[in-house]
Amino acid sequence: QVQLEESGGGTVQAGGSLRLSCAASGYTFSTYNMAWFRQAPGREREFVSAISWGGGSTYHADSVKGRFTISRDDAKNTVFLQMNSLEPEDTAVYYCAKIRFFSGSYYESVEAWGQGTLVTVSS
Repeated sequence: QVQLEESGGGTVQAGGSLRLSCAASGYTFSTYNMAWFRQAPGREREFVSAISWGGGSTYHADSVKGRFTISRDDAKNTVFLQMNSLEPEDTAVYYCAKIRFFSGSYYESVEAWGQGTLVTVSS
């Protein structure tokens, strides 16, 4: 079955960096779009970043544009989220997801979720 396992979360001071990883298994990773979402306490889940199969197209929400970068390594079945210049507002549980389609901020059909990894940014 499809499994997504995130790692790399933790606590960092404002201005610092973290790199999240998501290891995928149970399907042909290279042929699917991947995404990162986040959910802060008391808030709705937010679509943060996405990358197309092949890596030729990416999306980043305005709230993270210029600070976060999504990438993928198909040889390792892994998608990454490099997070720089972190702010307290970035504190959330970050989820990796397998998605069927995205175009800019629009996405369809989340087909699988990881369990999430907590990122805490202290001021």
